[in-house]
Amino acid sequence: MSPFTSTILISSLATGTIITASSFHWVFAWLGLELNTLAIIPMITKQHHPRATEAATKYFLTQAAASAIILFSSTINAWQTGTWDITQLSTPTSSILLTMALAMKLGLAPAHFWLTEVMQGTTTETAMIIATWQKLAPMAIIFMTMNNLMPTILLTLGMLSTIVGGWGGLNQTQLRKMMAYSSIAHLGWMAAISTMATNILTVNLITYLLMTTTMFLALITTKSKTIQDLSLSWSVSPMMTPFMTLALLSLGGLPPLTGFIPKWLIIEELTLQCLTPMATTMAMSALLSLYFYLRLTYTSTLTMSPNSTTTKHKWRFNMKTPPTIFSSSLPITLLLLPITPLIMM
Repeated sequence: MSPFTSTILISSLATGTIITASSFHWVFAWLGLELNTLAIIPMITKQHHPRATEAATKYFLTQAAASAIILFSSTINAWQTGTWDITQLSTPTSSILLTMALAMKLGLAPAHFWLTEVMQGTTTETAMIIATWQKLAPMAIIFMTMNNLMPTILLTLGMLSTIVGGWGGLNQTQLRKMMAYSSIAHLGWMAAISTMATNILTVNLITYLLMTTTMFLALITTKSKTIQDLSLSWSVSPMMTPFMTLALLSLGGLPPLTGFIPKWLIIEELTLQCLTPMATTMAMSALLSLYFYLRLTYTSTLTMSPNSTTTKHKWRFNMKTPPTIFSSSLPITLLLLPITPLIMM
């Protein structure tokens, strides 16, 4: 893909998200979602491979259906209330339709089947965009309509997504599919807290974006596609191995790393809202996610080959320097827990 084409697609991708996040009219929000979808499809198919074409088709059909449902729900609301304002979604039918459409766009269970296949069928760079940037526009709509969405549906979807995200990643060997199930689990935590505390939702979203970006940058640097590839990641970038291990443990939510912040705050809030059984279920499902993170940690670090060789010249090693953004996203991924009170002010 030429640099000119890439620039146009990335600019359209950013513009679509910004239009959706800054609009108060349903038609403009829908327009931004459509622009966002149409910009990412050529990026998915740039491999010119049947698997990439299949992934782009699945992505287009799912996102187009979700956008149509969003437009349909806003039309019903405008028909009955006489306003196209996003914040004035007061019709129960429109609220239910919008909640389900946003669940489709985000990849929440049970509408999660497209996410794993799409991320597996494209490049690691495009998979990173799908798992991070593409979540911003639907999340912006959730922020604007949180007072009118159905809490029961969101809580059910959130709990189901955390279970499916943890359970689905156990038997995977493809890293992009494992990151897709990780995304489903994290978005389940966000869906569960979205109607209760927007400040916790914001912290969760930011930490998720940072941790997922850091992990994808590590996979891109080491060119790892499967779990087996991680066993040789030390030969590509020796310093990447311990950092990747810490990033995986942060994604799993282990203290004292940054990933512990959102789980701690969400479980506390759910307990205060007398939803202790749900908080317990989500905490137990987080152990499933932690298990496949530990599988990756074991393969990349504990089975690491020795760094010393019998030859003087490391002719077969291709050392690589991590991207510049990695040096800033990694400390945030690992070291934010001590300033949690400052973040929540």
